[in-house]
Parts: sequence; structure tokens; C-alpha cells
Amino acid sequence: MTNVETSSFVKFVQSVIDALTAANVDYLIGGAVALSIWGDPRMTRDLDLVVDLPLESVVALSQEFEKRDMLVPVESLIDLMIETRADLPVNAIHMPSGYKAELFLLKPGDTFREINLKRRRLVDFGPPLGQAYVHSPEDLILHKLNYYSLSQQTKHIRDIASIVLNMGEELDYDYIDKWAVQLQLTEIWREMQKRIGA
Repeated sequence: MTNVETSSFVKFVQSVIDALTAANVDYLIGGAVALSIWGDPRMTRDLDLVVDLPLESVVALSQEFEKRDMLVPVESLIDLMIETRADLPVNAIHMPSGYKAELFLLKPGDTFREINLKRRRLVDFGPPLGQAYVHSPEDLILHKLNYYSLSQQTKHIRDIASIVLNMGEELDYDYIDKWAVQLQLTEIWREMQKRIGA
């Protein structure tokens, strides 16, 4: 990604955060953007987020996105709020650039994402983005373990390795082990630790 593209993507990230903040919606950033804080950065055109969207904020959020050239109809938000068969994100696509934000909505009974939001970290990306909430490194590892179990994409192995190697003993391994058991990811986590020598 060129410097111009990087600058453009950062502006997009800022506009999404501004929309969520204006609508009083709690969020955390995951994926490759959070990885740039805890591990080794890699190129991306997508922004992954977890959001806690109260029903009373749905209209406001749709309107805030529209102000920033992203069409996210109220109906789409409500449909995915009540969807229980699959874990599908709300896609907010920035029409001028094509950048996409994938918003995973916190739903009743989703204890893991609820805890993720409680454990989110406020970090400083530096100018021009400044401060934003991201996944804790432990929760980012757990999500990447889950995505690897579903897709077998090797990028998740590299991402996890970079977090483990960069964070070292700062990671809460007891927390990761506990949730790996609950999410049925223990075998993959053990194999991953062997691969990266953790």
C-alpha cells in the first residue's frame, strides 16, 4: 500500500470511529489494524470492529455513516441485530474509496465479545488517527485462532506469531488458555505454540 493509500485508509478509519462516537456506540478495533499495535503490521483495506449497538442508537448510527459517504440502512442494522443463525457483520462501505468496515454486533448471550469490550485497550496510533480502542492482544490471538480453525489461512499463524514474539511475557497466558478451552481451540493453540516456540 502506497503512502497515499495509507493516508486515505487512516482517514477512513477515523471517519468510522467518528461516526460511532457521534452515535454513542461502544466499539473496539480488531483485525490487521489492531495487529499493527500488538504485532507486525500488514496491509489491509478492511476495518474489523466489534460494536455494542443499542436499539436506540440505530438510527443515529445510520445517519452518521451517511454523513461520511457510507450507506448503512437502518433495516440492515436491525436485521443483523436479530440474526441468530450466523455471525455476519454489517458492512459499511465508503463509496468514494471502496474501503470497508465490518461491524460485528454484540448480541445477547455472547459472553466472549462482551468480555472483549470490557478488556479493550485505548491506544495511541499517533497522528493523524490518535487514540482509539482496540482488542487486547490476548483476545486478538483468540479470534485469530478461531479464524484459523475455520479457514486454515496461514496469515493467522503469522499474525499470532508476531503478537507472541512482540509481547512475550506481557501476555496473560492463563487468560488465553482459559478461553481456548471454552472456545474449543486448545488443540490449535497448543500446536501454534509449538510452531512459534512459545
